[in-house]
Amino acid sequence: MTDLSGSHVLVVGATGVLGAELSRQLVTQGAQITVSGRSKEKLSALADELGDGVVGQIAADLGKPTGPADIAAAVYGRELNGVVFASGVVAFGPAVEVDDDTLDELMLVNLLGYMRLMREVAPRLGKDSFIAQISAVVAESPTAGMAAYSATKAGLSAYGKALTLELRRQGVRVLDARPPHTETGLATRPIAGAAPKLPQGKDPKAVAERIVTAIREGERDLPSSAF
Repeated sequence: MTDLSGSHVLVVGATGVLGAELSRQLVTQGAQITVSGRSKEKLSALADELGDGVVGQIAADLGKPTGPADIAAAVYGRELNGVVFASGVVAFGPAVEVDDDTLDELMLVNLLGYMRLMREVAPRLGKDSFIAQISAVVAESPTAGMAAYSATKAGLSAYGKALTLELRRQGVRVLDARPPHTETGLATRPIAGAAPKLPQGKDPKAVAERIVTAIREGERDLPSSAF
């Protein structure tokens, strides 16, 4: 079991619907969190809501060259016990029609930014700490019309599996969570294309509860079937 009470957790993507729910539930479990997202205004609103549970906030864009280092700098000087990565963008359209700008943003935000962030913060995590990366069901079942997005999520999942092997001796546990389609509104804000008709998604609060339970219970793999 992982006791979250009194722990310090960095939540990346805290201004998204799922990231905000994860932040709330971590604070409910007694964690203190540093929150990161693109919008300074949304971060401030979340910090106001969660009060003393938020000990730091940093507005940064993972897609920018300095974004990962800026996020890492926000937790320097304080013990770090966990990282939750809930950041991401989505795009729709045939694989052969996705333009370079869209490909670049998908890769930078969903995968490369995370890899650069881990390079900065993973060495600072101590024994019995954790990393929870939120991927997606498309990492398991790549989907037509979402090939580039599916590839970034599959890459994230693969990276996490290798990372857990590398950090095992350090005492760091990596959880790869791949929730099904969830009603976060992300599909209505694609960076390119338009979403196909999607079935009713999972409740973000229930998805967040399942992920936090997995963190507390020491799980390492959370497939879509677990939600």
